[in-house]
Amino acid sequence: MTEDLYDGQPFDVTAVPSSVALPFSKLRGVGTAVPATSYSQQELLDFFRITDPRIRSVFANSAIDRRFLTLPPELPDGRPHPERQGELLAKHKAQGIDMGARAVRACLADAGFGLADVRYLCCVSSTGFLTPGFSALLIKELGLDPYCVRLDVVGMGCNAGLNALNAVTGWAAKNPGELALMVCVEACSAAYVFDGTMRTSVVNSLFGDGAAAVAVRAPIGCDADAGPGPVVLKFASIVIPDAIDAMRYDWDDAQDRFSFYLDPEVPYVVGAHAELVVDRLLAGSGVRRRDVAHWVVHSGGKKVIDSVMVNLGLSRHDLRHTTSVLRDYGNLSSGSFLFSYQRLRAEGVVRPGDYGVLMTMGPGSTIETALVQW
Repeated sequence: MTEDLYDGQPFDVTAVPSSVALPFSKLRGVGTAVPATSYSQQELLDFFRITDPRIRSVFANSAIDRRFLTLPPELPDGRPHPERQGELLAKHKAQGIDMGARAVRACLADAGFGLADVRYLCCVSSTGFLTPGFSALLIKELGLDPYCVRLDVVGMGCNAGLNALNAVTGWAAKNPGELALMVCVEACSAAYVFDGTMRTSVVNSLFGDGAAAVAVRAPIGCDADAGPGPVVLKFASIVIPDAIDAMRYDWDDAQDRFSFYLDPEVPYVVGAHAELVVDRLLAGSGVRRRDVAHWVVHSGGKKVIDSVMVNLGLSRHDLRHTTSVLRDYGNLSSGSFLFSYQRLRAEGVVRPGDYGVLMTMGPGSTIETALVQW
């Protein structure tokens, strides 16, 4: 559709003939939320009484200063209460509803809309399983229209924000003028296992709790200037079947709970395939990689970020928001890229006509991308 409409030339939504209805959805606002409590890496080592020098080194070299978490209560002797799977699930639900509701309100305020304007709600999470899911729970919590169309994207991992955004922008494009919301709700502290092994310690050193929401709306007819924000032009993804077990969240019989696993080779697998999917994203658009002014990349971890940077030929400045979100929040799973997008908007450097690439990575192993233009 885009190649026919623009004849292979670079996208320019302002140049579309007035007789053509724009097929693009626009990102209208963004909002984020985190728990009330945050901890430095040293504070977490002290709280969990971690003395193993190998594990302490993992925490110290993570490029993370602080993370927002909901930690278990302390026992009388000062040790953390060992949370059962049911308690973790309760944390996932309680924190998810709280953070998700606050992120939605912040997003709507940023976009200039109210709760009554929401017609579509998509909720994303991988830190627990609920039925009904967060979409129904947030409709009740926020008092949204009970006729609101809803979708839950569950268990897809850190890449899932762009998987969901694909669905949300598709709905918005087919319902111009109607407001759609995507909310990523990740209570990562509800997915922790503390067994003293290097496997779980890598995960425990990395992830933080947070929620992020983005408002999406397609203009009606030829109203190309339907509020600020970039239009979403195109998506591209790649699944790497040979690395399907490199990132997984499965049952640990020894711990009697779910446990997340990250293969040490993940950063190199992601980096090696980043160029392939970005080239596919830009193919046929007339946009070259050097034309991309803004890169909004998932804060997957220091090694992942470095690998993407090297393989795509990016600078540290290009990924400044990705690294600063990692530093200040850790890996927030599916919502991480929206925290970076929020910082890019606040920076005030984006100009009309600029192109941007959004990128997330996660289990599958998967890389998801989107091309946007302001």
